[in-house]
Amino acid sequence: MLDAGVQLSSLAAALGIMLAAWIASVALKDAGVADVAWGLAFVAVAWVAGAVGEGDPDRSLLIAILVSAWGVRLAAHIAERRDGEDRRYAAMREKHDNFTARSLWSIFGTQALIAWVISLPIQVAATDPTPVGTGVLGVIGAVVCGFGILFEAVSDFQLRAFTKDPDSSGMVMDTGLWRYSRHPNYFGEVCVWWGIWLVALETGSAWWTAIGPVVLTFLLLRVSGVALTEKTISSRRPGYAEYVERTSAFVPMPPKRA
Repeated sequence: MLDAGVQLSSLAAALGIMLAAWIASVALKDAGVADVAWGLAFVAVAWVAGAVGEGDPDRSLLIAILVSAWGVRLAAHIAERRDGEDRRYAAMREKHDNFTARSLWSIFGTQALIAWVISLPIQVAATDPTPVGTGVLGVIGAVVCGFGILFEAVSDFQLRAFTKDPDSSGMVMDTGLWRYSRHPNYFGEVCVWWGIWLVALETGSAWWTAIGPVVLTFLLLRVSGVALTEKTISSRRPGYAEYVERTSAFVPMPPKRA
């Protein structure tokens, strides 16, 4: 079930957040503001879609609360850990003379569109009024989402503490949740969005919006997450190759014995 008003309002919300972030990035000369705004774009979509749509208000409120818990925490975490412009954006800035204007669509606009696609379960849940109330599937989805939020938050906290420790300089993080997965933060994020999809799926009309979490999972595994991180980390972290041999790339599993 689709509703043009909900979809257009959701797109406007995502674009509005990213436009504001782009303006800030121009003033700060730092395109990394886009990473901070990423989670907030979903928060805006969740609340706007819930306000505009005619779906069950309790379901929309549940989704908005879950998405806000995830998005606000992620934004705060990224803002706190940032130390200058990310090398990805710095390389793009050096490569393109018109980077400021170019970044409006190549970074901020693109991320807004991707966020809109990933958030399709939110939009459909805000549109379909049936059934009324949250049933078993909605509860399961909320639990999966809550687990993902906690898992991602704990893994981010553990990594941040590790990187702040001077004795850990140049070493590989292989304790805590990072003992069982090389990217537990990304695993948690994927759980968040499959959980949101399960909550939306209770309407019965949101099955096709699995495209949202599928796109997110693909991006984290093959484009901007696992693949991008591991492309250069072995050259920067001695011992990472051995870590790869014994540790699952994504889904947490007991480490392999030597």
